Amino acid sequence: MTKSELIEIIAAELPQLAYRDIELGVKSLLGTMSEALAQGERIEVRGFGSLSLHHRPARIGRNPKTGEAVRVPEKHVPHFKPGRELRERVDASRSSGSDSTKPTSGS
Repeated sequence: MTKSELIEIIAAELPQLAYRDIELGVKSLLGTMSEALAQGERIEVRGFGSLSLHHRPARIGRNPKTGEAVRVPEKHVPHFKPGRELRERVDASRSSGSDSTKPTSGS
């Protein structure tokens, strides 16, 4: 789901709100969350999950084309940990056979 798809879904569910207001709300929420992560803060949404930063130390990698050793600098990467409710809901939906991404047999 893209940001514009999310806005469209919310607009369809809440027709009493102006599309522009929904768009502004979604963009503001995502911008605030991005800024919080950039500042090193942890974000927790109960029932959904949490976002935090994980530190990746510097290392020596390999250029896949040449095999040459390349220094990869240290960095912080966003990490999402789903909440229990989200994990259970996703697991239940996958277990019920409603997964349209499962490969079909007999092809």
